Amino acid sequence: MDLHACTEELRRKVGEASGLNATLKFDCGTDGVVVIDGRAVPNTVDNVDRDTDCTVGITHDNLVAMIKGELQPATAFMTGKIKVSGDMSVALKLQRIV
Repeated sequence: MDLHACTEELRRKVGEASGLNATLKFDCGTDGVVVIDGRAVPNTVDNVDRDTDCTVGITHDNLVAMIKGELQPATAFMTGKIKVSGDMSVALKLQRIV
């Protein structure tokens, strides 16, 4: 699954109103970013790098695993597979999205 497919799948999962009420960025380094804007209704998901309330540093492979349900966000955090910066409460809402 490439970054475009990840973006499309996250867009489908987020829907029009995720309840996130914040912005969140999955930063995959040189592979790119996926940004969820859960403030606007309908919510948007795109690949435009910008400042967000919360940034999740993650490898592309781990992002794919998270989207597929093979990696739970809490487990990923506790095992060091993701690094969170910014508003931690936004990261805690990941469970309802992925």
